[in-house]
Amino acid sequence: MDSKQSAEPVAQHRPPTPVKIIIAGGFGVGKTTAVGSISEIKPLRTEAAMTSAGVDVDIADHTPGKTTTTVALDFGCITIDDEVKLYLFGTPGQDRFGFMWRDLVHGALGALVIVDTRRMDDCFPAVDYFEKAGLPFVVGVNLFDGMLSHHVEDVRWALAVGDSVPLITFDARNKLSVRDALLAVLHNTFRAQTEATAGAR
Repeated sequence: MDSKQSAEPVAQHRPPTPVKIIIAGGFGVGKTTAVGSISEIKPLRTEAAMTSAGVDVDIADHTPGKTTTTVALDFGCITIDDEVKLYLFGTPGQDRFGFMWRDLVHGALGALVIVDTRRMDDCFPAVDYFEKAGLPFVVGVNLFDGMLSHHVEDVRWALAVGDSVPLITFDARNKLSVRDALLAVLHNTFRAQTEATAGAR
């Protein structure tokens, strides 16, 4: 009886590389919805009921059905393939929670800034923050009711972002649409890293 063991190596399965992505934007633009649409786990949400005390701060004229607001973060994850797993961190949309951004953004490789074209001013803080931090980001226009109320180039002009910043449209309620938006963030991050490496040579 042959007692020799097989010399063939055992294939080692490596876990996918974790990649931290930030989902940002103004109040009520669809950050919580986007994370919930795509996450493969039950998303962690830190929402609180909106009260009369915040009526002058949490202005929900364009989202009358909204009754809660994120007070810390949203968290979810999605495995892209055998090599990459995205960890999604949604920021609170109100300025009064801005002190949390530094910790949330730490270690992130890219960001998706969600825009509601009915109130584009709300996304300026996120755009400014990522530009100053040097974090690659993609601007995603959320198609509320499936409609695009402004041409994407008009949105680019209004936000004063350069051509190097990808500007896309997507539906935060649709899993495949959110997936495509996140892939755009990944591609933009890899492009920015490649350009930075080439520039350092």
